Amino acid sequence: MTNEATPTFSIEALRAGDRAEFARLVESYYTPIYRLALKMLAHEQDAEDVLQNTFLKALKHISESEGRSSLSTWLYRIAANEALMLLRRKRPESSIDAEPDDADDNLPMPEQFTDWCCLPEKEFVSTEAKQQLDRAIQKLPEKLRVVFLLRDIEGLSIKETGEALSLTETAVKTRLLRARLALREQLSAYFTERLTPEL
Repeated sequence: MTNEATPTFSIEALRAGDRAEFARLVESYYTPIYRLALKMLAHEQDAEDVLQNTFLKALKHISESEGRSSLSTWLYRIAANEALMLLRRKRPESSIDAEPDDADDNLPMPEQFTDWCCLPEKEFVSTEAKQQLDRAIQKLPEKLRVVFLLRDIEGLSIKETGEALSLTETAVKTRLLRARLALREQLSAYFTERLTPEL
C-alpha cells in the first residue's frame, strides 16, 4: 500500500502544455499505474499498453479535467477503464458487467477461515506468500479486483476509489468486503499448511 505523501502539480501548467510539469506527473505515477495494470491484467505487455494509453489520454484531455477529483484519482480512473476495456476485448465471451449486484445478501460467505494471528510475520512478506496473494487476486472477478487493488494495494480512500470507478461509497465498501472475504478464503488453505506441524 502506498503511504507516501501525494505530490502536487500545477493544473494551470499542465493545461498550458508545460512538458516539464507533465514529465513530473508521469515520473510520479508511472510505477503505481503500471502496478495497477499489471495486477489487473497479469501480462507485462498489456500493462505497458495500459500505462502508455493512460498518459496519452491524460495529455490529450488534461484541459478538460474539471478538478472535481485529484489528479491521481483521475489517472487511476483512466487506467482502470483502459484495463477493463482491454479485458473486455480479450474475453468478449464473458461479460465483466454480468456480475452480481452489490446487495448485502449476495455477499459470498467463505467456507473456511484460518486464524493467522499465530503466523510469524515473515510468512506474510515472503516471496511465496506474495505470489500466492497475486494468484488469488487474479482469481477475483474484475469488478472486485479493481476495487481491492485501488483501496488496499494503492491506498486510495473509499471516497477516492469511488470517484475513480464512478461508484458510490456503499458500493465500494461492499465490493471491497467481497474481495477481502474471497481472498481470505483462497489463502486459507495456503496458510493452514503453515500452521500445521509436520509429522
